[in-house]
Order: sequence, then C-alpha cells, then structure tokens
Amino acid sequence: MTDVVILITIIILVLAFFKYLMDTYNRLVMLNFNTDKAFANIDVVLMQRADEIPNLIKVVNQHVDYEKSTLERLTQLRVRCKNANSQDEKVAAHNGMTSIIGEIMAVSENYPELKASESFLALQLRVSKLEDIIGDRREFFNDSINLYNISIHQFPDLFLAKLMHYSQKSLLVVSDQEKQYHGI
Repeated sequence: MTDVVILITIIILVLAFFKYLMDTYNRLVMLNFNTDKAFANIDVVLMQRADEIPNLIKVVNQHVDYEKSTLERLTQLRVRCKNANSQDEKVAAHNGMTSIIGEIMAVSENYPELKASESFLALQLRVSKLEDIIGDRREFFNDSINLYNISIHQFPDLFLAKLMHYSQKSLLVVSDQEKQYHGI
C-alpha cells in the first residue's frame, strides 16, 4: 500500500512540475509577444516622427546656421532607424533622435526668425502632437518591456528563459532635453 502512495505522490509531483514548466513557458511567451505588440503600436508613430526629420532639417537650415554635425547625426539616426533589423536597434536610434529633436527645439528659442516661420511652427505643432502620442505609447511599451525583463531574470524562470534564448530588451528612454524642455 505504501508503494502505491509513494508512486501516486511521485506522479503528482512530476505532473505539478510539468504544469509549472508549462505555465512558466506560456507566461514568458505571452510577455515576449506583448513586448512585440507594444513596440508595433509605438513604431508607427516613431516612424511618422522620423519622416518629419527631413522637413525639420530643411526648415532649420533655411533660418538658422545651426550646427551641421547635429543635423547630420539626426539624419544618420533616421537612416539607422529605417534600416534597423531588430527592435533594440530601432529603440536605440529613436532614443537618439528624441534627444536631438529636443535639442533643436530648445535651441530654436534663441532664433526669433525661426520661431516666427510658419513652416517651423506647423512642423513644431506636428512634432508636438506626435511626441504626445509617443509619450502615451512609450509608457505602455516600457511597462511591457519591464515585466518581460523582470520575468526572464527571476529565479527559477530564468532557466527556462535562457533555454528559450530570451534576452533583455531595451526601454524607450526620456532624454534629458525632454525632461527640461516642454515646448515641443
């Protein structure tokens, strides 16, 4: 009789272990897909903002003898973003663009002829609207990334995450300029 009890106990423990593995696997897959979905939702708006970069450069060049290297960096980041193969590459490029756009908008305060330009004002309004949408979606994206990153580092889930080749993903950050400048 005790052999039967031991066998049943072992079977229950094995089934419980496989149930735990299955639940953990499914949760990790769900979190991974949620990060992809959150990025897809924000990527559309980030690309719209990136599409405004040539207009921004054109308008700024017409009115200001602005630092050429900054505008070239912005163009390079836009190209890097358009050609990115991974989510992390796109996030890094967008983080850089956010920082530079903030710099340009902040510096525009020092150029009255630029601030008075209708094309710059229209572009500033468009970028401002896009930044508001990005801010909302960035919060959801970063929450999804945070939950995913925590899950793949928690014990004992990290073992299954490593078997699944899941690695940490990057957050979309708020640049120092965004924290300081609210005119966009």
